Amino acid sequence: MGEEVLHLEVGQPSTSAPLGAKRRAIQAIEEEILGYTSALGMQPLRERLSHHYLEWYETEVSPSRIAVTMGASGAFTLAFLACFESGDRVAVPTPGYPCYRNVLQALDVEVVDLPVGPETRFQPSPEGLESLGEIDGLVIASPSNPTGTMLLDNELLEIVNWCKTNDVRLISDEIYHGVTYGTDAPTAASFWEEAVIVNSFSKYFSMTGWRVGWLVLPDALVSPVERLAQNAFIAAPSVSQHAALGAFDSHAELEMNLARYNANRQILLDGLPEVGVDKLAPADGAFYIWAQVDHLCDDSQVLARQWLAELGIAVTPGIDFDPREGHRFIRFSFAGSTRESVETIKKLNSWSSKP
Repeated sequence: MGEEVLHLEVGQPSTSAPLGAKRRAIQAIEEEILGYTSALGMQPLRERLSHHYLEWYETEVSPSRIAVTMGASGAFTLAFLACFESGDRVAVPTPGYPCYRNVLQALDVEVVDLPVGPETRFQPSPEGLESLGEIDGLVIASPSNPTGTMLLDNELLEIVNWCKTNDVRLISDEIYHGVTYGTDAPTAASFWEEAVIVNSFSKYFSMTGWRVGWLVLPDALVSPVERLAQNAFIAAPSVSQHAALGAFDSHAELEMNLARYNANRQILLDGLPEVGVDKLAPADGAFYIWAQVDHLCDDSQVLARQWLAELGIAVTPGIDFDPREGHRFIRFSFAGSTRESVETIKKLNSWSSKP
């Protein structure tokens, strides 16, 4: 048998779907036909999501503006198709989730890099946006993958107001909402009905493989998204939509997951500086610590391979998230077990203390 690998490269919960989701899925399998739903999703789920915005954000979002999608990935594809034309210029923060760039480029949309760093806590600012010239769209992520940083209310409002003033379509990736530490993440839906919101049951609700997400849309985009969804996907999986309804009944279980993520996060935040990795982005939310490692190596891919071969620690090199500066960074995921976080620090301690 091979040696154990500590998986700090995986950006998904290591826990299963919550009990409420599994029970509702079993009930649906036993009692429902499970044919196609509406392209915009089951009405009860859209209504429950509407209530979710009242519960979490004190924001009214009509069920008619909500589209249930094939995960957040399907949501992004539909949103980009509905919002942009070939040749449009869309700004994407760098470092950032690589699929934004890949999907936009596949649609012949020009991706405009928006470099973000420690001076803005790895989030966009109006000043940075002004430097890009004319753009048609902006994608933001709060909390962010890979940095874990978050836009606070006033910062998000500044971005929204800049987009309003400059007639820029705002797409807000909010899939890590609920996975925050100390401060809740605000939604762009609270500030602007024209913002497009992407979210998913994959992260906080621990339902990655169920492939069910959602969009909050401006009224004018509901019909275009519906028609695109009918042609591209027909609808999100029926059983997954039933399960998603049940996930809302599992708050206590999901908060226990969050407590474990927070414990893992603290182990890494305390332990990494002790092994010489001390330039860390603020881990406000999500499952990630974005660490600068250019004092240890010239190429983080080489370092990641070395840690995997010598220590059995799997991490993600930063080049996946930043084509220009990513060689200087590594992303640690703490979505796994607490034992993995503890063992990672132990092994890195032994590695760093070698002569």
